[in-house]
Amino acid sequence: MNEQTTATLGAARIDLGDLGPRLFRGGLVVGFAALAAAVALGWRDGDQLRHFSFSWLVSFAFFLSISLGALVFLPIQYVTRSSWSVVVRRLAEVIAMALPFLAILALPVLLNLGRVYDWASPQPRLLTPDLAAHKAPFLDPTFFVVRWVFYFAVWTWLALFYWRTSRRQDRTRDAALTRRLVNRSGAAILIFALTCSLAGMDLLMTLDPAWFSTIFGVYYWAGGFVAFSAVLTLITVGLQRSGRLVGIVTAEHFHDYGKLMFAFTFFWAYLAFSQYMLYWYSNIPEETAWYLVRQQSGWQRLGLLLVVGAFLLPFAGLISRFAKRSRPLLVFWAVWIIVLQWFNLYWVAMPVFSPDHVPLGPVDLSCFLAVGGFWIASVSRLAAADRLVPVGDPRLQDSLSFENA
Repeated sequence: MNEQTTATLGAARIDLGDLGPRLFRGGLVVGFAALAAAVALGWRDGDQLRHFSFSWLVSFAFFLSISLGALVFLPIQYVTRSSWSVVVRRLAEVIAMALPFLAILALPVLLNLGRVYDWASPQPRLLTPDLAAHKAPFLDPTFFVVRWVFYFAVWTWLALFYWRTSRRQDRTRDAALTRRLVNRSGAAILIFALTCSLAGMDLLMTLDPAWFSTIFGVYYWAGGFVAFSAVLTLITVGLQRSGRLVGIVTAEHFHDYGKLMFAFTFFWAYLAFSQYMLYWYSNIPEETAWYLVRQQSGWQRLGLLLVVGAFLLPFAGLISRFAKRSRPLLVFWAVWIIVLQWFNLYWVAMPVFSPDHVPLGPVDLSCFLAVGGFWIASVSRLAAADRLVPVGDPRLQDSLSFENA
């Protein structure tokens, strides 16, 4: 570490300090209070907590997608030998390290499969005899749970590998650790692609066992990566407003945050259109039935909101260089993207529970706050364990002096 880097880091606050315990306690309070409210409201519905179970699934899938976005962000930065992201990489590491805690939040889904998944119920309605003959070996409750244990084991292993190696480099200043991370990140991306795609299909696509899509796993990941980019933006702005990372993360880095949100908003929309266009063109009942449910009974208005709000508006709002370098605008669009991406998963999952109307209400908000509160508690607890910047990375100075072309 040269004198310029030492001076820059010395003039900035790069630890969470007393903010960490406060965020942890606040997250737990919100999480438990919202969980109690969600269960009470769900019990009042008198549907044996089916609404609660579906709402929990939506919010769990949403926050899971954010941590998965962080998990793949890390090997991408190493494979591309990116220097701009070094100063914010520790934030991505702790977001990815929330995955083991999210495994606990998966229990309400895994322990109540029959309330959510038709194929796991005693009397399935959607799984016809012909479908059962082909899909029953895969849509088996025991095998489903085993797969999720495997997914979380792989994700936890990957997240620990990057987090522990990065923290070790802070202590040793060993540049060889960066080469090790670069060499292994290509395989990490392939492992992530396989597990994330299968998990997205397991979690959401199998809600309707008669429907199939070869692109859905990538669609789920793309939405999660957009949301992760937005969350990373909000976390960085929040830390700077508390006096942390000032002079470390500059307008140049925020510019790249804007690039990520802009580019992957377009990529997510491209995947959504590609899937819809192919199904519309082929007009096969087994494929179009999934969309027909979402084009009536109020769901079509939510679909239109996604077209305009999740794609057209952020695309237009983030296209300029000025918007990408304006922190108030980036905060606005980050919040906008997070809300719309949650609605995206709501539009995917909830028509299976309520095909005749949009049941948006207090149960959904309570589940969002519950999962979100626990997720914030886990991230803040991890972030408080070490510095917020990987001070041992040999490319740190390049990141501190990074400028967009």
